[in-house]
Amino acid sequence: MPTPITPGPGQESVWDYPRPPRLEASSRHIRVVFNGEVIADSRRAQRVLETSHPPVYYLPPEDVQMAYFQPSPKATFCEWKGMAAYYTILVGDRRLDPGAWYYPEPTEPFRDIAHYIAVYPGKMDACYVDDELVQAQPGDFYGGWITQDIVGPFKGGLGTWGW
Repeated sequence: MPTPITPGPGQESVWDYPRPPRLEASSRHIRVVFNGEVIADSRRAQRVLETSHPPVYYLPPEDVQMAYFQPSPKATFCEWKGMAAYYTILVGDRRLDPGAWYYPEPTEPFRDIAHYIAVYPGKMDACYVDDELVQAQPGDFYGGWITQDIVGPFKGGLGTWGW
């Protein structure tokens, strides 16, 4: 088991997040850039907080440039949120499949993110929380957003699967 980093003033530890995860509204300014285009811009995000994971931001589809998002055949199941569907993101000559996911009919605790869209920050040109450039959660399975106000260590890298 890893040793959690003690949070400083104004910071959160991912080791204080709950399991099962919790959903909470966020008024922070979220922006997503892919192939030079701002494909999402919101102050109405929801974030999912789960032990050992940086937050994942889910954006209302009204704040996403849906013309760049095409349904993907990919689907996965989350034990907490239910069945996820995916989008291919296509901007200009760049295609990313899968590039984003959402829950068409999430479980009751997560009903507020029905159809809200999450992206993999490591696959985007840039993701911002307020004006801070986000670091992606390690690995290619999760989609957590690491900012200066979040401390770990974070699940996702080599050797962390059993956390």
